[in-house]
Amino acid sequence: MPRSHVPPHAPPLGALLRHYTAGSAVDCEPVDQGLLNRGYRLCTTRGRYFLKHHFDPETADPAAIARQHRATQRLADLGVPVAPPLPGRDGRTVAVVGGHAYALHPWIEGRHRHGGQLTSGQCERLGALLGVVHASLERVMPAHARACAEEPGAADSTDPADTFTLIDDLLGRVRRHHPADSFDELARHRLLERRALLEQHADRRPPRGGSVGWVHGDFHPFNLLYKGDAPAAIVDWDRLGLRPRAEEAVRAAAIFFVRPVGALDLPKVRAYARAYRRTAGATPSQLAAAVHRVWWERLNDFWMLRWHYERGDTRADPQFPAASALAVWWTREYDAVCEAFAG
Repeated sequence: MPRSHVPPHAPPLGALLRHYTAGSAVDCEPVDQGLLNRGYRLCTTRGRYFLKHHFDPETADPAAIARQHRATQRLADLGVPVAPPLPGRDGRTVAVVGGHAYALHPWIEGRHRHGGQLTSGQCERLGALLGVVHASLERVMPAHARACAEEPGAADSTDPADTFTLIDDLLGRVRRHHPADSFDELARHRLLERRALLEQHADRRPPRGGSVGWVHGDFHPFNLLYKGDAPAAIVDWDRLGLRPRAEEAVRAAAIFFVRPVGALDLPKVRAYARAYRRTAGATPSQLAAAVHRVWWERLNDFWMLRWHYERGDTRADPQFPAASALAVWWTREYDAVCEAFAG
């Protein structure tokens, strides 16, 4: 019998594994990547698994998790690269222990790849994959949900008056932070810069969002595993929901293809978007409208600074320099970005 190596902060593995036929725990290591949930690489006497602790209070409802699990199983049946959870002894895919929700998935060997590591052909494959996800979700998700679900993606766009208030509040928090550091200096610079941009472009606030469809909800490099050159699994379906599909395509590209200096790699965006439009059946005008709404969203979004100054959570700090520079670059290169997505 292998000697068990389980860190003291690990989930209650004994109680959890009694829900499954997965053997006894041998080794358990936290997976560092990811901001909202906790994951563990779990080795047992019967194999290797990914144990997910659904920690984010916004998405940790067991019934909602079970619905996501059913969706991923249906997607797997269509050939979409996903890693559906394993059923327990009772057939359920969600195990609730100590008031916390967990799920056990097969371990998928692979690595994450950002856009700078992808060839033009692989960028096309990425866009086609997201298009297939959107088209497949339309097949496997209940159509009646459109009529009864609240559609957050179709809500009004952010009112810049609210953003000006938020900027003033964040500037006050920056001033009160002592001793000041380089992050404070950059935050102050970006806040003042963004306020000036919003004052200049306040009349370009986009209209209410258009039609919605089923989306992954959080499609970015840390939620896609590659094995060699091919995508092996799309993971983390916690944000599955009804939202504007083309906006997810634009939002994902703005994460995959942002360079460290805060500019998008437009040739790669163009290859990705062309393949997405083809497989999702999206029109150039839909992509252009999505570009405008996501641009506006980026101009008004300060979630990284809110995490840092309101919550004292610095996990997103390394992303802030490129993300904050992107909003400025995108404003200056707006026409070129639209052409890359819709041209």
